[in-house]
Amino acid sequence: MKAFVDALAMLVGGALFGFGLALSGMIQPEVVLSFLRLQDFGLMLVMGGAIAVTATVYFFAPRRLARPLWGAAFMSRITTLDADLIRGSALFGIGWGLSGVCPGPAIAALGTGNLELLWSVAGLFVGAFLHGLLRSRPREAAVN
Repeated sequence: MKAFVDALAMLVGGALFGFGLALSGMIQPEVVLSFLRLQDFGLMLVMGGAIAVTATVYFFAPRRLARPLWGAAFMSRITTLDADLIRGSALFGIGWGLSGVCPGPAIAALGTGNLELLWSVAGLFVGAFLHGLLRSRPREAAVN
């Protein structure tokens, strides 16, 4: 029963997220590209609202709830700023800027019938696969 409730919660959350992306226009690469070219600032309001909600929940949920609604405990993941993070961020930004497609909205747009975005989604999978190959190779010992 717990697995069903968890799956249902993920389905509802994903549908709500996809609906929000569609409503905001983020599933249309033309809208995203006009935002990135500083021609349309509508997505700035969407991003600002998302940041405000996320920051509020991130700050208050651990203080108000003994544990998350789904999950054992609240956790934080500490990430170090290293060359891999910078390269990955730059590659993500370049791809987003060239195509106007971010992974979440691309998948949500497939649900609206925008099958041209299959190329972008295929690129996401190829990139994830190549990343997995590179990360699974043993790293050479640092030379002192």
